[in-house]
Amino acid sequence: MNGTFHSLAALRSAVRSAARRHGLLPEVRSRLVLSVADAAEAEVTVGRPVTFAADIETNPDSGTSFMTATLTAPGAPGPLTRMGLPLPPAPAPPSTTLTWHMPVPAAHDAHSGVVQHSEAGTVDEELRAALAITDALRAEHRRLKHELAETNGGVLALYVQLEERDEQLRRAHGAMLQELEDALRPAPLTVEGLELAVHYAPADPHAPTGGDLYDWFTLPDGTLHITVVDALGHGVGSTRTALAVTHAVRTLALEGHPLRSLVGRAHELLTPLTPGLMATALLVRIDPATGEVELANGSHPPALLLRADGGARYLEVPGRGVGFPLPGSERLLRARLAPGDLLLLYTDGLTESRRNPCEGEVRLVEAARLHAAKPVMDVPGAIAADMHTVVLHPDDTLALAIRVLGPPHAPQG
Repeated sequence: MNGTFHSLAALRSAVRSAARRHGLLPEVRSRLVLSVADAAEAEVTVGRPVTFAADIETNPDSGTSFMTATLTAPGAPGPLTRMGLPLPPAPAPPSTTLTWHMPVPAAHDAHSGVVQHSEAGTVDEELRAALAITDALRAEHRRLKHELAETNGGVLALYVQLEERDEQLRRAHGAMLQELEDALRPAPLTVEGLELAVHYAPADPHAPTGGDLYDWFTLPDGTLHITVVDALGHGVGSTRTALAVTHAVRTLALEGHPLRSLVGRAHELLTPLTPGLMATALLVRIDPATGEVELANGSHPPALLLRADGGARYLEVPGRGVGFPLPGSERLLRARLAPGDLLLLYTDGLTESRRNPCEGEVRLVEAARLHAAKPVMDVPGAIAADMHTVVLHPDDTLALAIRVLGPPHAPQG
């Protein structure tokens, strides 16, 4: 079919008729009609005619038939547009001619062209085909949405189950580690004339092991020995370091080594076995019968002595910790505890502040005074809770309180 056209209506009718005669499917036919009209519109609008030709060709190798449609604008000042057409033309250099190649269904009867079809009937057929495709797409969209909703529901249920399982595992893991941490702590100790209490809080509640550790025991002469250690780092590795230091100090103390030498001797024992080990340590000896106190220190925060009358004093002792250069306590510090006095030992997680290094120690004195009248079992935890309203350093925290109950008992005559 060949023809020259001066109006879009006549061009559409010719393209539709040719496509119908050559057996194109309605959905392909409608796209061809729209594409030819869109490409020719600019020319026809300004009064320049276009030509359209359509024919059937057969591939001799495959035997496949296809319709070739050609639109030409002989008077066009430039190439016809091929961008954005519903049915893209065959690739070709820009020109005033566009060509489309469309497969013809194998069942098409070439003699069916003798049957006459009205323009309205042909358009109606194309609309019905478009509606059928739209309905099929909508049905498929609904089906996919339903499948997606079911899949999402299953994924959500699985996610909830995984979250519940994860929470159970976290709780079990935390409980196991807490049991381990409790097993690492020394057993409660009863010393006549003294009250002892301790508070410990890990930096991460889901991983309660850490490098803050303490040890207390009574020496053969009745003196109470306390070791407070803060090992470098966090987690199980720091716990191992802290345990090594407390066990070394206990062994050396029970062997009778002088208090001042214990930090240095622990360094000599441990560093050859564990290179890189570093820990601060505060060692305290209290004679319950007299209230006499001796302290040795290795880079650890000083003990706080709060007198019964509210007077406060930090018991500063110079020294360097295990794993530090020149380790050991430079000297001993001696003091005497009177009835009602409170001695507070702690790690730096209690006092370190983001704003001012000295702020923590000032606040600690205030907190100790505020809570000193409480039962001694409540004092360390209350002080820690008060301190952590401002001191926000994310670190393990250990606080240990010792209170003198009363004057030494006189010998019975």
